[in-house]
Amino acid sequence: MTRIKKGKIRILHSKFRFSIFNDTSHEELFVFRAKGLMFVLSICLAIIFIIASVTILISYTPLREFIPGYPNAQTRKLLVQNALKIDSLERALKLSEYQITNIQKIVTGQKPEEMELAVKPATSADTTVINSKKVREDSLLRIEVLKQEQLNPTKRKGIEQIEGLHFFPPVKGIISNGFNAALNHPYLDIATPANSVVCAVLDGTVIQANWNDETGYIIEIQHSNDLVSIYKHNSKLLKKVGDKVTAGTAIALTGSTGSLSTGTHLHFELWHKGTAIDPSKYIKF
Repeated sequence: MTRIKKGKIRILHSKFRFSIFNDTSHEELFVFRAKGLMFVLSICLAIIFIIASVTILISYTPLREFIPGYPNAQTRKLLVQNALKIDSLERALKLSEYQITNIQKIVTGQKPEEMELAVKPATSADTTVINSKKVREDSLLRIEVLKQEQLNPTKRKGIEQIEGLHFFPPVKGIISNGFNAALNHPYLDIATPANSVVCAVLDGTVIQANWNDETGYIIEIQHSNDLVSIYKHNSKLLKKVGDKVTAGTAIALTGSTGSLSTGTHLHFELWHKGTAIDPSKYIKF
């Protein structure tokens, strides 16, 4: 044991030389001289320096994006956008469920719920806050509207006239987003294959057929009984302003035109005396 200790001590006090030579000319290019202890410390410091340098490069430079599994800037941006979309959808779903519950209670004569529902903005443009006072005012307004409908036979007669009409389905597809005036969606979104034929729902006259930057190719038809139908996001229009059309006449082809469109579908609106009505109540899709 004593010999081993003495050997280690001798090594630490010995002098070492580290040289780099040219393999062809045997010229000495680099030399490093140090005692055993200093040599060991130098190696340790060099290893620590290398580890620290690599860590800093990976942590504070774009090199970290080359690490397998590490998200790049585009991926992180998509994650944030998806999180905002999920938050918006959750808030819209909660609001829709709450409104449907209150409408059902109002129709059955029950007292609507009073609930403070604060919706935090996901963006700077979305600053809507719904509180219990507004919900109560909305519920009272709905009750008043129901009373007026019951006491106004003229208006009821107009609704019966609409229900008696035979509407032709504007397009074959699936309703991807239903009518909801309370959520500022007074129309239907109908998902269809691209370039599907769009048909007029009733006899009428084309009063608008043009291009809009937000809704793309749009066509609007005036019908009898103060009815107006509107078809948006078309890829092509087949009729022009002033054309007379009959129910089932091809008037356009579906598409995804306009900045507000997120996919191939038909944006369909139905208006009666200036008020948007739910097409799904009168048309079988």
